[in-house]
Amino acid sequence: MTLDSPQEAFGGNQFQKAQAIAVVHEMIQQTFQLFSTEGSAAAWDETLLDKFCTALYQQLTELQACLMQEAGLEGTPLLKEDSILAVRKYFHRITVYLQENKYSPCAWETVRAEVMRSFSSSTNLQERLRRKE
Repeated sequence: MTLDSPQEAFGGNQFQKAQAIAVVHEMIQQTFQLFSTEGSAAAWDETLLDKFCTALYQQLTELQACLMQEAGLEGTPLLKEDSILAVRKYFHRITVYLQENKYSPCAWETVRAEVMRSFSSSTNLQERLRRKE
């Protein structure tokens, strides 16, 4: 099953660096919130889940600093709200999917695979930005 990852959030060539950072930040924020729920604790090894959430939190902190720096360099960028909204809608679909499947281990495994696909898309976006620098 696919939950239709938000490809439009990672597409396009006109992304400014600050916009890209904001989209990646939103994706990591939503992932952190998803895996910080009580339902996730029942589906995953607690030690591994804690390490994962700690790593996500560290990334959020670093991305927030980058976002502030980039916003200062580019002026106040017009963030692509539609891209951020696409990420939020994607994670809403994930939450609904988990609810409909009663947070089963199988549903969580599907979610894990979907989140990995999304991170792969964000990695591609980050690589495109690095090539532009």
